Amino acid sequence: FFKRISDVHDEEYQTALAEADGDEEYARFPQNYRFQIPEDCHWRDVRAVTTSVGQTLQMAMRNIEKANPETLYGIFGDAQWTNKDRLSDALLRDLIEHFSRINLGNQAAQADILGQSYEYLIKKFADATNKKAGEFYTPRSVVRLMVNILDPREGESIYDPACGTGGMLLEAIHHVREQHGDDRTLWGKLFGQEKNLTTSAIARMNLFLHGAADFQIVRGDTLRNPAFFTGDDLATFDCVIANPPFSLEKWGEEVWTSDPYGRNFAGMPPGKSGDYAWVQHMIKSMAPKTGRMAVVLPHGALFRMGAEGAIRKKILGMDLLEAVIGLGPNLFYGTGLAACILVFRQRKTKDHKNKVLILDASKEFKTGRAQNELLPEHTEHIHGWYRDFKDVEGVARVVTLDEIAANDHNLNIPRYVEPKASTETLSVEEAMTRLRASAELAFSAEEKLVAIMKREGLLR
Repeated sequence: FFKRISDVHDEEYQTALAEADGDEEYARFPQNYRFQIPEDCHWRDVRAVTTSVGQTLQMAMRNIEKANPETLYGIFGDAQWTNKDRLSDALLRDLIEHFSRINLGNQAAQADILGQSYEYLIKKFADATNKKAGEFYTPRSVVRLMVNILDPREGESIYDPACGTGGMLLEAIHHVREQHGDDRTLWGKLFGQEKNLTTSAIARMNLFLHGAADFQIVRGDTLRNPAFFTGDDLATFDCVIANPPFSLEKWGEEVWTSDPYGRNFAGMPPGKSGDYAWVQHMIKSMAPKTGRMAVVLPHGALFRMGAEGAIRKKILGMDLLEAVIGLGPNLFYGTGLAACILVFRQRKTKDHKNKVLILDASKEFKTGRAQNELLPEHTEHIHGWYRDFKDVEGVARVVTLDEIAANDHNLNIPRYVEPKASTETLSVEEAMTRLRASAELAFSAEEKLVAIMKREGLLR
């Protein structure tokens, strides 16, 4: 990113020089540049240094951040460039020389190409770190499905309260460009909040490298300190989309007991699980007329009782929930568990009122060695079923709120969608063989469970 803004700065200088017929004083005016690069802080200045390279690099980055407080503050993160045990002068000189061979200006590297390259590296890092990656990266196929469902349009506002590396906001830009036309109508209408410093910096870089011109990514704890307001109230948005941390503990219960923004309108989530804190925050963040939202949750949020059951009952009574989509297992980094997508709308169409589409898409994935994958055809199938909003044997059912209420407001998908009956016929011998194998697995699992319970002192 440092090399990119230095090369673009050089291009902007040459453009300004040509416009001014060689007037160097005019060419240096700050208004000719998207980002300001202070004296001695350009890439070439760092490249010229042979000793204490990390210190020079860090100084250049910090001064660039200070010179661009509204756009680049804190964007380079807190990497320890001065730690010579990890980053020796020789190593950093090699790295700088490597990038010096590549022109990353606008003329040589278009924003979207560079952005795609950056996304590729983020995914590679996610693949390599798996469990940690779940904190910041949602598989792009899942993001694409959620964005297709919300269908953001030109000029609409989009908000991700747990934005990670910014993938959902980026996919919204791509969707508008491909489906509706001018993605520049989104400039100034993209909003994200992310608790982790480095991740929030990556999100901003990611958006810049994709050519996004105007957005707000704020570092902070959304549940404790939301970042966006209209007057004294929470700001509202046309599209609200997120993959928040699953069943987050210590999520901010102490703040929500008297939440000034009224986000506990359906009840207080339990201290050990923040799933319905995120849901209520996002509902509060939907625009009154056009607002719609999609959120990824663990399946437990569909059927856990107690405080969560009471919240679910209240939200269902508001007739905002439009669809529950169960996904396949092992699609997300850091967990092999299956997840679900909940879709809400402030104003459901007349034929959707007092109804919820329950969709079992758990068979829609390609099995992978380390992780399963949602392919484009799977995404299309799921989006098609959602769009059709009708019963499909073994896959989907349109369920009335009365039926859900009769089930104690339990949204567990198998209660409503029965698997399609198998046409496979088995001999008695084959059936007995399978039964014995299943029994052996069950006994083995029971033995492991008993051992764990004894180890934890729960069983004598």
